[in-house]
Amino acid sequence: MTLSFQQYIDTLSEDEHISALTGIGRGIEREGLRVLPKGRLSEHQHYHNLGSALTHPHITTDYAECLLEFITPVSYSPEEAIAQLRDTQKFTFSQINDELIWPMSMPCFVDDDKKIELAQFGNSNVGTMKTVYRQGLKNRYGSMMQVIAGIHFNFSFSDNFWQTLKNLDDNSEELQCYVSSKYFSLLRNYKRFCWLIPYLYGSSPAICPSFLQNKPTNLPFKKSKSGYLYLEHATSLRMSDLGYTNSEQSSLHICYNDLDGYLSGVKEAINIKSEEFEKIGVKVDGKYQQLNSNVLQIENELYAPIRPKQVARPGEKPSEALQSRGVEYIEVRALDVNPFADTGINQQQIYFLDIFLTYCALAESPLLDCTKQNVYESNMDEVVVRGRDLQLLLKDEGIDKSVKEWGTELFNDMQQVAELLDKAYKCNKYSAALAIEAEKLADPSLTPSAQILSIVVEKEQSLTQFALAKAKGYRAETLKNDYQYYSQQYFIDQAEISHQKQTEIKEADKVDFDTFIEQYFK
Repeated sequence: MTLSFQQYIDTLSEDEHISALTGIGRGIEREGLRVLPKGRLSEHQHYHNLGSALTHPHITTDYAECLLEFITPVSYSPEEAIAQLRDTQKFTFSQINDELIWPMSMPCFVDDDKKIELAQFGNSNVGTMKTVYRQGLKNRYGSMMQVIAGIHFNFSFSDNFWQTLKNLDDNSEELQCYVSSKYFSLLRNYKRFCWLIPYLYGSSPAICPSFLQNKPTNLPFKKSKSGYLYLEHATSLRMSDLGYTNSEQSSLHICYNDLDGYLSGVKEAINIKSEEFEKIGVKVDGKYQQLNSNVLQIENELYAPIRPKQVARPGEKPSEALQSRGVEYIEVRALDVNPFADTGINQQQIYFLDIFLTYCALAESPLLDCTKQNVYESNMDEVVVRGRDLQLLLKDEGIDKSVKEWGTELFNDMQQVAELLDKAYKCNKYSAALAIEAEKLADPSLTPSAQILSIVVEKEQSLTQFALAKAKGYRAETLKNDYQYYSQQYFIDQAEISHQKQTEIKEADKVDFDTFIEQYFK
């Protein structure tokens, strides 16, 4: 049997079970563009002193060479995760001359998208594959997609949590099978409720006109007096059709009911041919234009607001890792970079995400069919372009609900989760974080997207100047502060080790790249 949400709450609050809520693991992946002091993209290569983008554990690049990505290891307190991120940024600032980290998801002024260089990872087979994959993304979706930044939040419960729930459910499965099944319950609820994330944290309601590069769009943009394009009620244009979306993927129906169904759907998807992408060609005039012409080149191209994850071993595909060892954690991918936080995400957000994801894990989670999944995705699409429109109605199990109405229902349930976590961690930070977010439901003007539009539209200020002022302030403040978790020498050592590892990977190559790719896809 599976307990109801209220039964879980009541039972976990008992003294003998409350400790199961502790031990939540969190990791952050923060993306940020390197920009020059006047707001243009940096054209400088990834700085050598930062280490190898291929092998460094904390500092790498994402799609473009100028798009940094900072990665924290698993930590067990929000404060520690933020400290690790802040230290990583401190070292980075000390090595990139006077460059800044753009504090927003949508990019700065880009006069020519041909100047956006793809991330480079060396000339080993693995490194070359990573760059060719990005070449494929460029050819499929355009260069501007390569300079959009986001926050990925990795989250896991402790083994004690899962064992406790398994005992409460009187479940006889092998533990890892149970854990994977429960993570998929979380995933289904997340897909149902994830519209709440861009509403609360979307920070990209406006863009620089240069982002469109004069390409047509169906979005009904207005133009501010300061020259920026915006949607009056938008929350996260990064999550809209302007961002990382793939119309070719709309025909894919990846199942989130269980691990086997999910893996089957992913494996099928990476083998579906695309007539559109076939026109690009794979190897043209001796140069790779993409890894293949399928709807997905590799599994990472599946764009989703959340993913089930298992740490992959060297040479192992993500699906193979999941197949072998089940779900270890989940990756939340719907977060914009928070321009009001020096690290792009703050402690309050982490406390709220703990509550939200724990709620998704404990709440009843009906199985999904394609129709329901399409409704959930439609809710998300509506919120990213008009989430603060008071006339907007979302669909929940056939019932129309406003953002405020549905959000209030969720917050009432999450209040119990917040109190449970406060009791487990002996604090009041969870209830405090929830109260702050609840204010945004009552007053949409408190959302970051509304604050951004107030600056650009009502105050008629430059979005670029706002972002640059934030970026310069964050750089100065970060460099002034002492290291909290790591040290400068730690990063110097990691950079040297990473370069050595990159060299070793290249020397270990035994076949040419054509053969490597052929073997990889076998």
